[in-house]
Amino acid sequence: MSTAEEVRLRFNILGPIEGWSNGTRLRLGGVIQERVLATLLLEPGKVLPVSRLVEAAWDEEPPPTAPHQVRKAVADLRRRIPGGADVLLTDGPGYRVADEQCEIDLAEFGLLIRKAKQTASEGRAAEAAEILRGALALWRGPVLSGGGGPVIEAASTSIEERRLTAAEQLFELHLGLGEAAELVVELRELVQQHPLRESLRGQLMIALYRSGRQAEALEEYGRVRELLVEELGIDPGPNLTKLYEGILRESPELAGPGPAAAPVAPVALPAEPPSTLPYDLSDFTGRDRELAEIQRAAEDGGGQGPQIVAIDGMGGCGKTSLAVRAAHRLAPQYPDGQLHIDLRGYTPGDQPVTAGMALDTLLRALGVPGNLIPDDVPARTALWRATLIGKRLLILFDNAADAATVRPLLPASSGSLIMVTSRARLVDLDGARWISIGVMPPQDSAMLVAETLGAQRVAAEPEAAAELARLCGHLPLALRIATARLRNRPRWTLQYLAERLRDETRRLDELSSGARSVSATLRLSYQALDEECRNAFSTLALHPGSDMDIHAAGALLGTGARDAEDLLEMLLDVHLVQQPEIGLYTFHDLVRSFAQSLLVESAESAESADSSDAVERLLGYYLTATEEACDLLYSGRRRRSTGIPPSTAELPDLRTAERARTWLLREQTALLAAVTLAERKGHDRYVVCLSRNLVFQLNDLGLLEEFGELSRVAVAAAGRLQDLALLGVSLSNLGVACWKLGRLTEGLEAARKSRDVAIRLGDLHTQAHSESILGQFNSLLGDFSEALGHMETAIAHERDLDMPRAEAESLTILSTLYEQWGRYEEARDAAQRSAELSRQLGQHEGLPGAITDLAFAHVGLGAYEEADRCLAEARALYGDAGNEVNLALTLALSADVDNLLGRPPRDPDQAERALAMMRTNSSPLRRAKVENMVGRLRRRQGDKAAALALHTHAHGLSSSLSYRIEEAYALAGMADALGDTADAVQYRAEAEKLFAALGVPAEHRRG
Repeated sequence: MSTAEEVRLRFNILGPIEGWSNGTRLRLGGVIQERVLATLLLEPGKVLPVSRLVEAAWDEEPPPTAPHQVRKAVADLRRRIPGGADVLLTDGPGYRVADEQCEIDLAEFGLLIRKAKQTASEGRAAEAAEILRGALALWRGPVLSGGGGPVIEAASTSIEERRLTAAEQLFELHLGLGEAAELVVELRELVQQHPLRESLRGQLMIALYRSGRQAEALEEYGRVRELLVEELGIDPGPNLTKLYEGILRESPELAGPGPAAAPVAPVALPAEPPSTLPYDLSDFTGRDRELAEIQRAAEDGGGQGPQIVAIDGMGGCGKTSLAVRAAHRLAPQYPDGQLHIDLRGYTPGDQPVTAGMALDTLLRALGVPGNLIPDDVPARTALWRATLIGKRLLILFDNAADAATVRPLLPASSGSLIMVTSRARLVDLDGARWISIGVMPPQDSAMLVAETLGAQRVAAEPEAAAELARLCGHLPLALRIATARLRNRPRWTLQYLAERLRDETRRLDELSSGARSVSATLRLSYQALDEECRNAFSTLALHPGSDMDIHAAGALLGTGARDAEDLLEMLLDVHLVQQPEIGLYTFHDLVRSFAQSLLVESAESAESADSSDAVERLLGYYLTATEEACDLLYSGRRRRSTGIPPSTAELPDLRTAERARTWLLREQTALLAAVTLAERKGHDRYVVCLSRNLVFQLNDLGLLEEFGELSRVAVAAAGRLQDLALLGVSLSNLGVACWKLGRLTEGLEAARKSRDVAIRLGDLHTQAHSESILGQFNSLLGDFSEALGHMETAIAHERDLDMPRAEAESLTILSTLYEQWGRYEEARDAAQRSAELSRQLGQHEGLPGAITDLAFAHVGLGAYEEADRCLAEARALYGDAGNEVNLALTLALSADVDNLLGRPPRDPDQAERALAMMRTNSSPLRRAKVENMVGRLRRRQGDKAAALALHTHAHGLSSSLSYRIEEAYALAGMADALGDTADAVQYRAEAEKLFAALGVPAEHRRG
């Protein structure tokens, strides 16, 4: 290899296959390339024939071109690997890896195993254990992550056996060194993975027994015996049975070696107690609750062993500052000294501090001369623990990566306080009291900005200061960097920096100052993850909503919901995601920005295609789930072909209407964001089909602005697709939205286009819907005869097509048309038929509206008691969380009927409730109608001033919208409220002119 001096190659196959060249990750190609390379690396230096590589590359019957494809794969690998022609050699009938040209983790694993065996045979057990740990640390999982096919799987099984044997040897060495309790967690984990392996189970039993947990040791035997009988129909082997019997009778031979004697006598502490705590920040701010909790935890000590308080939180949240502040406050209670050591678990460019190095530092801090400090870790631990007996020290282990680093550093005696900070919650650090800290509350953030920047500067720009804290995500590190930049740039205003931070694509770049950087801090947490978690972290950032559940995460990742939950929980453990409530996960804003920056970094690589696939999986999941939910909630809704195959992702439980409604409400923001994502990524078919499902819910909730905007987006997407069927449906929905928003001109045009498209396609369903909407618009615009024609056409089509839900909706429009026209009997008949259809459909969401329409007809006929009964039923159906647009109308009419029946107003006043609802709603049509109704009521109650104000406002709304019937009623109401005045005469004349044009005689008008 001509460039051996310049190029250092390494291949890792103990897990997902990796190739590295001088620290740069190589892209090795597709599945065939990976399997061919892995097969060659499993037997370095050995010539493997092409037929063997073909067998490894294909799971089942290989294609006829397989030998040619293998040769192409080798040629491709040679191009991808620097100096590849010297690494992958053609040799006779096959290929081989020139192992002298590269490093291979599997070869290193074997070398370390042999070295450990030799070291142990020389009596250096502790050193042999360290070597074995190094060998096992190379292991990242099965070869090719278990996806390598039968040939590679067989080799992987053999390697897995070697790993387990090495692990057993490691535990045997540790047990021989007198360790026990420290091994339980690791042993339990391996036993759970390999429950039938009796040798591991035996080691766990010994470790438990020597830790004083005899009962648990005996329980382990019971578990494995039950499992062996159930799975294999056999009893445990003689060795495990003998061990069980020895534990049962407390055999002395199981006690193990006694504790190693300290190589030197305990060293007396210096007269002046040592203190190596970092300085306490003078501008430390907030965290009062956490400081009080640490204080309580310290005071709760007194049991066996030291008191351990562990603080975990995301990078940059101020764990160290908090711990140092608490340590200084608690220092007087620990007169024998206060020690601090940075274990460098997440320090840029540094390796974590080993237990041996940490013990050396700590012993020297206590005054132990270097020549008296033993060389091996167990002896150092023994000296450390012996020296601390009877002493009260406060020891801060800062920036710990894992519990294994901390355990050898813990004193064995009580009296001392141990504080640990870590980005991950070290759940296997037994006896620790954990305190998780998040970002700062807004008020603490404001205090920190004022403290670090100066109260005067903050007082000059209070709103900008608050926005700055919000854009920094209330993360202490980000706040300190931002304020440091402002201090160094006195001409910058807070508003100017806030404007720079608003650009999400540059926010992390802005939050960098000198050696401190939010991005670098987060990258350390990211790099500590395994590859699966790293991939999941960046992929999950593609989710467009603020929160995601495990099903949406599973769709993004292409896994089951539970597998996704496991990955999310791992990310939660290291504070790269947050959990606002059980089952929901979210990113901190700055963490999301960092994760999205990783996606940008990979945009030019193969991962870009993976991201596109993930987005499409998510959109497919949301489309399939919303289809299921809408089928349950909106009975009678017609399913339309989307042209998109159903998602194979695991769906949430949507088997009942209540669950479907809860899911839709919870996911509403994410679903709307998914439409925006689909539009941004060019997935127009998903835009249209998702929008069609979502508008049902938006309409039901009275979210009319969102309804309208989504419908416009869908119309544009359908136009780009040039799909007339989807265009017709989208235009029809836009027409409904415009009707409810009072945008009559836009809506009329959309409905006409929708009808014309439907006629061209022969789509009678969409044509019927469009005719119904055209009827509604013409009714609002005052052309009652034209409206009636459209409604009769719509209802005829809906009956012929057996569309009871659509027919029920059209009948309510028809009933309203007749009621406005003063044709109350026909209004009653249409409303009754609508209500009957709705009941047959199972009380769908249109029923209370139909019953309210029936009440309007009864009022027109003077049947107030009948109207009262209808309104009571409608109110009960709406409940407390009904559609406010429709509920307001029901409440206003209820107040009117109460007055007509001679009853006093209810408490609370139904009319005032209706007005309050309409003030916060986006339906001007409904507001005009409600205000006219309440205005007439107030006039009858003698409050002419209130009546005039309501009718005047209703007139402004209705005239601007060309809502002719309510414009006429508003003018008549204004005239009645003003009495005998010139303005009243003018208003009454204008009203009469409108009523005459509409064809509404005086005797058939609302009173």
